[in-house]
Amino acid sequence: MKREVRLLHANALDSLILSIEHFNRPWDRGRVSSVLILLDHAFEQLLKAAILHRGGKIRKPRERQTIGFDECVRKSLTDGEVRFLTDEQTLLLQEINGLRDAAYHHLIEISEQLLYLQTQAGVTLFRDILRKVFGEELAASLPERVLPLSTTPALEPVTLFEREVEEVKKLLRPGSRRQLQATARLKTLAILDGAVKGERIQPSNAELRKLVKRIRDGLTWEQLFPGIASIQITAEGYGPSLSLRITKKEGIPIQLVKEGTEGSFVVGVKRVNELDFYNLTLAQIAAKVDLSEPRTLEVIRHFKLQEDEECFKLIQIGSSKFRRYSRKALERLSATIPSISIDEVWAVHRPQKNRVRAS
Repeated sequence: MKREVRLLHANALDSLILSIEHFNRPWDRGRVSSVLILLDHAFEQLLKAAILHRGGKIRKPRERQTIGFDECVRKSLTDGEVRFLTDEQTLLLQEINGLRDAAYHHLIEISEQLLYLQTQAGVTLFRDILRKVFGEELAASLPERVLPLSTTPALEPVTLFEREVEEVKKLLRPGSRRQLQATARLKTLAILDGAVKGERIQPSNAELRKLVKRIRDGLTWEQLFPGIASIQITAEGYGPSLSLRITKKEGIPIQLVKEGTEGSFVVGVKRVNELDFYNLTLAQIAAKVDLSEPRTLEVIRHFKLQEDEECFKLIQIGSSKFRRYSRKALERLSATIPSISIDEVWAVHRPQKNRVRAS
């Protein structure tokens, strides 16, 4: 690991651990802002370390400063030679960065439940990136302890967001004089909603006033925040190994627009370098592993490489579709082919008569 990568990597872990420490502190002074700011910094440092580790650059020509958070995410998502993020992973990065901006530059009111959701999902994503890019386990850098005690139970996502809107309604009751607190809480939900939709995610005062009016008009949380309503939250494992991931519900696409489109955010960047990442055809793969194209295809099916987005992509350009493979697919085939019998794979998977083949 190069020196700059090692230092960025260490900074990322330091900020993550401090974010976790602040989350677990038993007092609230400065706690929410500290958690969000440190978590955001941890990811920027980690993304820069990962970009450099994969041979990318974090400085533009003749620029003194390194690239910022948005550009780090964009490069990690769209640069074919560097790419290690998925579309859906950028959703959480947008949310954390948007909440950090609100906490750093103005005001934010976030419930304990939502803070936990963002922090636990953030730790899971940090662990995923660390494992994928550096082949390291986050557990090796964290103490072996049980989960901290909590006075509030975890809620199901639907119940959580329903309760958030109900709390805002209580703050908006006549005579409560707590509209500033209500709009600060609404800002959190608006940031999360905008991040999922790929929109610029710092709501204006006018937008917050409009949300207040719509709440008073009796709209449901799904109508108020369709972006939030389009996500699902999955949990795997338990205790210190708990993984929490935020993804789009099946059938709801990630919006892709041209870079620089007004009002759009990182996830709204159309990939222009996918053919750099998925730069091999079946014929090229077959030539490199010294097999015929049909047999190569059956080995690919045997190892289910077309189900792995790091190995295979069906790319559509206009009305044409191209089946392309990445270098990772070639590396996996080169490493695993010597351990199998090609004849046996062919006997099991060979094309049947009239079967439509897809290369």
